[in-house]
Amino acid sequence: MAEALPLPALHASHGGCWLRDGAGNTRGVGKGDAIVAAADTPLLLLNAPLVASRLGYPDLSGLDLLELFAFIHPARFVVPTPKGLAHALDLPEPAGDDGVPLLLQQAAEALLACCADPAWQAREGAWSALQNLIRLRWPWAPLLTPRLPRPEKAERWLFARLPEWEEAPERPQPAQVQLDPEAVAARLAQLTGSGAEARPAQRAYAAEAAHAFAPRRREALPHLLLAQAGTGIGKTLGYLAPASLWAEQSGGTVWVSTYTKALQRQLRRESRRAWGERRADGSQPVVVRKGRENYLCLLNLEDALQGGFSGRAAIMAQLVARWAAYSQDGDMIGGDLPGWLGTLFRQRGIAALTDRRGECVYAGCPHYRKCFIERAARASAQADLVIANHALVMVNAARGRDAAQRPTRIVFDEGHHVFEAADSTFAAALTGAETIELRRWVIGPERGAKGRRRGLSARLADVASYDEAGGKAIAAARHAAEALPGDGWLQRLTENAASGPLEELLAAVRACVYARDESGGQEAGYGLETEAAQLDGAFIECAGAAQAALAELRIPLIRLGLRLEAIMAEPPDWLDGPGRARIEGARHSLAWRIDLLAAWEALLERLGGPADPEYVDWLAVERGDAREFDVGIHRRWLDPMKPFAKVVLEPAHGVMLTSATLKDADGWDAAVARSGAPSLGLAPRLSSFESPFDYAAQAEVLIVTDVPKGDVAALAGAYGRLIEASRGGALGLFTAIRRLRAVHGRIADRLARGGLPLYGQHVDPIDTGTLVDIFRDDPHASLLGTDALRDGVDVPGHSLRLVVMEQVPWPKPSILHRARRLAGGGSAYDDRIIRARLAQAFGRLIRSRDDHGHFVVLSSAFPSRLLSAFPPGTPVTRLSLDEALQRVSAGAYGKPATTESNP
Repeated sequence: MAEALPLPALHASHGGCWLRDGAGNTRGVGKGDAIVAAADTPLLLLNAPLVASRLGYPDLSGLDLLELFAFIHPARFVVPTPKGLAHALDLPEPAGDDGVPLLLQQAAEALLACCADPAWQAREGAWSALQNLIRLRWPWAPLLTPRLPRPEKAERWLFARLPEWEEAPERPQPAQVQLDPEAVAARLAQLTGSGAEARPAQRAYAAEAAHAFAPRRREALPHLLLAQAGTGIGKTLGYLAPASLWAEQSGGTVWVSTYTKALQRQLRRESRRAWGERRADGSQPVVVRKGRENYLCLLNLEDALQGGFSGRAAIMAQLVARWAAYSQDGDMIGGDLPGWLGTLFRQRGIAALTDRRGECVYAGCPHYRKCFIERAARASAQADLVIANHALVMVNAARGRDAAQRPTRIVFDEGHHVFEAADSTFAAALTGAETIELRRWVIGPERGAKGRRRGLSARLADVASYDEAGGKAIAAARHAAEALPGDGWLQRLTENAASGPLEELLAAVRACVYARDESGGQEAGYGLETEAAQLDGAFIECAGAAQAALAELRIPLIRLGLRLEAIMAEPPDWLDGPGRARIEGARHSLAWRIDLLAAWEALLERLGGPADPEYVDWLAVERGDAREFDVGIHRRWLDPMKPFAKVVLEPAHGVMLTSATLKDADGWDAAVARSGAPSLGLAPRLSSFESPFDYAAQAEVLIVTDVPKGDVAALAGAYGRLIEASRGGALGLFTAIRRLRAVHGRIADRLARGGLPLYGQHVDPIDTGTLVDIFRDDPHASLLGTDALRDGVDVPGHSLRLVVMEQVPWPKPSILHRARRLAGGGSAYDDRIIRARLAQAFGRLIRSRDDHGHFVVLSSAFPSRLLSAFPPGTPVTRLSLDEALQRVSAGAYGKPATTESNP
């Protein structure tokens, strides 16, 4: 048996609590005894926040194995469960919950023993990090100190160890090439391998995808391909074949954009078939590119390490620094930083270490040449393939710093999400949260605020001292920014003590929204909204004053931008290369803020006049868990594909939108309308390929008709019995967090006692990506999540064999939805949305030819017109819950005796 550390260990699940002492005795204990034991002495734990939630004791602390794992094996993946830890450390998997405490002792000893292993790959920097952690009183420090000897040579500081990126010459314009169909087929065969089964549909799909790479015939009219590919076609390799061939022959860059991080990871794996990890010169042919807010900011990390963080957050910063030294690309959100690390510290510390506030000083940063963000940007300019997300592609096209690097050949995978990504990207929101961030960007820290945030005057101090007009513009902007909301603005609104024109406007917004609320207080935990219409004179006056205040800020920012341009045109002697880069970065940031202010002013200008038919405007109070967190005015395009067409499609040469659920059962009309093609007068190329799966034999849709709507007890009972019938492997989808929590609270303990662990989004203190990893790793586990989880779960095989939807996923009746529904055909518009959601959720169930499962909808009146959401031939049965339980437990996947037609 593996050696065990003789310290007490505690394991708590929904099935009970088990405590093992240092002498090797394990016993079951109640929650009260477990809390007493934890308070008395530090215990070995696995995921302390999760154990704390199981015990109902939020102040729980101890020796968390995940923290030790993050120290010993930075940038290494582990599923944060007993099974996952056992597999990662090559230890025997515990047979039951009562065996977990022993595993924790064995895992602790195995991790500590790594310190003496000459092959330990993460040794460099460990001793120095430990000295800092000793000062921070990290619980593991006393146990590590005797195991980790001082190195013979002094260890380099993290910022000295990180490699610098290098400048590279700009790539020439891509050659104009016409891909040969036979060459595309040959490349596909090369990617799939000699032993792969013949897939004629995949070959035809690849041939269609090649059309998007043909030379453009007219300016501002790209080749546009809409390609629907059913699950199992192999669309990833299908479009990578022509993409890799075009990049090879033309010397250009292809961008592949996804909506979910899961698909980004899959693309990175699949791309290795076409490209190696490195070229001969050491550069990367494939680069994963994300928004700035995903990457570690080294300047923020330095500030955190030098006293900017305190307490537990300071310990987290030290562990992040350990990770940064070994990370592949510095990606903190979905990269090689364990998703569970941030949740261990119960604060938003991870977000504070990224550049979320647009305050980057670019070349003014001492770590600029080692910056993860800059390295990714430069690598993508030299890459053959850039893997990105929809939002980044759109933002990069709209306001990228280098027009020459904007993508011109783009594949939008998960293309059914392009509309909603454009909807968010091209939106405007004049809210308290947005305006206070702008104030902080201009003014910097106020009244002794901590952190490295610097205002305009600090970032451009040399400009202000050299150029008088620039200095005056900075001073004027700083003065004007004082009219924006400051710290404590939300509390002042609730106390009727608004300060300044913007806070007075937000107070008027809040008062108007509550005055028009018709929920009768029934929706106390959810946001409220009302149309930006029929506003009284006092409101319009507030809007006018706020508009004037915004203009007073925008004008000096414009003047400052002009002065920076003049300095760049005739640079002084002291302006070196890094200084030029810093001023270029400042110009870019200024242009972004000026555009933002102009959009806010246009929004306020509209309030006193007629509505603009291109936009939908409304007032809102944002709330969560019965707490207000933002107030403001919102604007969305009625059709966000209009700006998408102008900004993304028009400059491009070839664009492909592809998905398994791109078109509707009614045909291509809706997909074409949501592609942006009509705005450019384009007739896109259309192609469709059906899934090769035998849905009649592999899946069954069960519509349960006897679970009363609104009866939470009955709903929970149905979920619990269905999960028991399938012996786990269930994904439960909800349209309301409140019902999800209620159901989870009623059934989790019962299921755990039967060996069926249940996890819940918005319940367990674990990030969504890690929840999916846990679910995938354990075929007996089940996962409850919101309806949005239907796109983030890729779990082929036996781990997912049952999908349960609590009801028909009706669209939320918001003001924005009402306007689009009116413009899009009324109930037909709703039906298209619902069918798409059902199709996407059903698509989680069958991911390979070997998958089987049931898709259950708990609806007493499921409309027959929505059945076309499911693949042709899929058996659909309306039945009682008891009958559904029989079918699920029997694993009867074939066509039932009585089914509803689904041609």
